[in-house]
Amino acid sequence: MTSPSRLPVLAGLPLAVGSGLAIPVQGRINGALGARLNDGIAAAAVSFSTGLLVMIIISLVLPRGRAGLANILPAVRNRAFPRIYVVAGAIGALFVFAQSFTVGILGVALFTVATVTGQTVSGLLVDRLGIGPAGKKSVTGIRIIGCILTIAAVAWAVSPRFSSGGSGDGAAGLLLPLLLPVAAGFLMSFQQAMNGTATLHYGTPIAATLVNFVAGCIVLWAAFAVKLAVAGPANPLPGEWWYYLGGPMGCVFIGLGALLVRSLGVLVTGLGMIAGQLLGSLALDLVLPAPGTIVAPATVLGTLLTLAAIILATLPWPRGALRRQRPVR
Repeated sequence: MTSPSRLPVLAGLPLAVGSGLAIPVQGRINGALGARLNDGIAAAAVSFSTGLLVMIIISLVLPRGRAGLANILPAVRNRAFPRIYVVAGAIGALFVFAQSFTVGILGVALFTVATVTGQTVSGLLVDRLGIGPAGKKSVTGIRIIGCILTIAAVAWAVSPRFSSGGSGDGAAGLLLPLLLPVAAGFLMSFQQAMNGTATLHYGTPIAATLVNFVAGCIVLWAAFAVKLAVAGPANPLPGEWWYYLGGPMGCVFIGLGALLVRSLGVLVTGLGMIAGQLLGSLALDLVLPAPGTIVAPATVLGTLLTLAAIILATLPWPRGALRRQRPVR
């Protein structure tokens, strides 16, 4: 069987950046749906359900999807990996809920910076624990410095929101909406490690993505049932078709990532996606700002500094990069 040809870097890297651009667009859609329904849990459940429908169709139509379906139960039954990895989709459910609940409050740029911060910091812990298929990786001084710079950049980026409004509780009012995407981003590294391990045993990321959407839907619809019993129904579903693109866009993002890793490697693919995510979120807030969104110079510069810090934290620097080189004799 002939292996698929590899994409050249000059063609693959723009695709990685483009796939990263889809994440803030997904966030804006899910945030708008949450505002329309006046219910973040309902919006997240709808988004995950549309994504699950797309993944079911892909899994049944594509040969690799059908092969992955056949491998799911044997891998879980034989404990090829810890069974808790099956519920990794609950982390994705939290991420989508964070989008639906906080994007309208924070704006896409601050939401993105917050999630990328959490993901960057947790990447150190995931590498140290060796949860993913690549095993344990050392925590270098360069990566720690990059994480510290990222946190500082986030504080700089959100500072205009804390100082705006004139009320004394402005910062307190943003604390919970800001912490939620940070927590969701922090858990994303664990989700990626779990999915990477599961993909090795399923034989395709299609199956891992499908299992994620199933688990996420179960969690979100259970939470929505509780909310429905306590607070009553949300607003009626909107008739506009674009409100339902959030879930399918998540499927596209995951699919492009799986395609590009073969050609670009995990590092370059991840950097390209993060670059697209940061730049796309800032562009959305500049061109199509949500109500209440503030894009001050500190927001722009903080976002750019976050991008630089992520590059610093993820590039494969030599182990002795922080040490002064000895003169050659």
